Amino acid sequence: MNKLSGKNILITAGAQGIGEAITRHFIDSGANVAIHYFSSADTANQLKEYAASKGVKAIAVSGDLTKETDANAMVEKTVEALGGLDILINNAGSLVARRLLNEMDTEFWHKVMDINLTSMMFVTRAASAYLAKNDNSGIINLASLAGRKGGHPGSLVYSTSKGAILTFTRALASELGPQGIRVNAVAPGLILGTSFHNTHTTKESADETTRGIPIQRAGNADDVARAVLYLASEYDGFITGATLDINGGVYNM
Repeated sequence: MNKLSGKNILITAGAQGIGEAITRHFIDSGANVAIHYFSSADTANQLKEYAASKGVKAIAVSGDLTKETDANAMVEKTVEALGGLDILINNAGSLVARRLLNEMDTEFWHKVMDINLTSMMFVTRAASAYLAKNDNSGIINLASLAGRKGGHPGSLVYSTSKGAILTFTRALASELGPQGIRVNAVAPGLILGTSFHNTHTTKESADETTRGIPIQRAGNADDVARAVLYLASEYDGFITGATLDINGGVYNM
């Protein structure tokens, strides 16, 4: 992972759950980080202090990435503070709430789609010109096992948006490849210890899911962070348009 030393990384939602673990792993690898947050200001500032203790640059940037102006401003602040951009981690997203089809209203559908998908497009569009200035750069998008299998009841719009991210990743890999930008995704399964599952998954549901995992344990945020770092370190490699499944063997097609 010393290939990441001195690289400039932008992590959306980088101060919460999986995002926090990703940020810490990049800092430990000697990378400079821009930590986007929406409501986790205290953790973002703690991560800045952690980066300073490791001798790398870090900034914390707040913003609502469903707003095009906020997404653009975040990228601009990142480039200004770090001096460039090598790798983008599109981690921001949320289930928001569980709703079945017959409970779905148009406003909720668009809200979840905007949080998970439209915001990713805004950030990627703003960042792509800076990524293209490098001979090699990378984008890693956070999808989900739900985008593969459809998720549990009540996750219809979330699962749909995460499935779209898989296609978004493949399409961008083709479009941005000639500019030296590799685009990949990770699709985590049951990752416990995060606010996502603390909020939206009951203990009974988690236990039942875990029993069906071949390696007989749930994942944790570090499991995902290590995979993201691997793909990020392959900014000059031959992997693009791929999705790395992180689910303990639940989905193996």
